This record gives sequence, structure tokens and C-alpha cells, in this order.
Amino acid sequence: MSTPRTASITRNTNETQIRVSINLDGTGQQKLNTGVPFLDHMLDQIARHGLIDLDIEANGDLHIDAHHTVEDVGITLGQAFAKAMGDKKGIRRYGHAYVPLDEALSRVVIDFSGRPGLEFHVPWKRAMIGGFDVDLTHEFFQGFVNHALVSLHIDNLRGENAHHQCETVFKAFGRALRMATELDPRSAGTIPSTKGSL
Repeated sequence: MSTPRTASITRNTNETQIRVSINLDGTGQQKLNTGVPFLDHMLDQIARHGLIDLDIEANGDLHIDAHHTVEDVGITLGQAFAKAMGDKKGIRRYGHAYVPLDEALSRVVIDFSGRPGLEFHVPWKRAMIGGFDVDLTHEFFQGFVNHALVSLHIDNLRGENAHHQCETVFKAFGRALRMATELDPRSAGTIPSTKGSL
């Protein structure tokens, strides 16, 4: 029987207190309470489309704004992924997905390379989705990338509705994560790199 690929991370700062638990081989179950309803909605997309169990609790300085909470959830989720992936033996490493939602279409490509890098190209049609500042999506993904140590390319290819744009990004991210973190039965548990480590 394979070792469970799970992790729990707690991050406490003067701005936020965050707890994240993940199971990479889950079924998409989620328990989300970040205090930012739209972020919870987007994290739900990651869980359901990535078939990753997520349990995320956050208390942040929302009386200022949502910036610290959204960014620090990304950081803590990235740390949890790095821990759950372990030595990365047997993973597919690369993942990609295109996801449409009505008029919107996004593409996400990820590489669990051990090197952080983010290319984020979303031409937002408006600055706010309800009370959520769309600029915070970049902060979330930058935090994730820096701590999961992945190369991540996000492109919204078309879209007229900002909610649709954002949702296609997060759904595609979840599906790309699922592909990249899956264990490849043909790999015989080797590390998918000519370097011998990731």
C-alpha cells in the first residue's frame, strides 16, 4: 500500500492565522472557511476539479482588506503541497488543462520543477467581483508558486465576465494539479527528471 500523500500546515503571523490540510489522493471533499466567500468559492473549484481534499481555516485582518488573507492562504497551500509531494517519486510532474465557462476560456500549465516561476496573464474585464478585488488572484498564485516551488503559466484566453474568467482559471488550475500530482504507473517510482531530483 502506498504512503498517504497528505500534509497539514499552520501559519501564524501578526496579520493572519491559517491552517491547511490536504490529501492529494482524495475525492474533492472540502471544508473551507477563510472569511472571504469568493475565495472559498474558488478553493472549492480546486478541490472538486483536482480531486484533492482541502480543509482550510483562516482568520485574517479583514477589517483592513482581504490582501493578507488571500496571499497567506496561497502561501500555506503551497507549503502543504510541497510537504505532501515528498520526494516526488513517480509523479507525472507536468499538468495542463483548458477549461471553458460560457464565453470564457482559460489555460493553466504547471511543472513541479522545484523552481518557482509564475506567468499570469488575465485581462480582467472589471476590477471587482462582488467585494473581491481581482488583483488578489495574482497574489494567491504568487504565494502558492513561491512555496510549492512550481512553474505555473496561467492564461485567460477569452472572456467578457470577470467571474467567469476567474472561475475558469481556478478550475483549470485544479485539473492541472490533478494531472501533475498523479502517480504514473509506468514510472516505476522514479523521479521524472534527468537530474535525478526535483
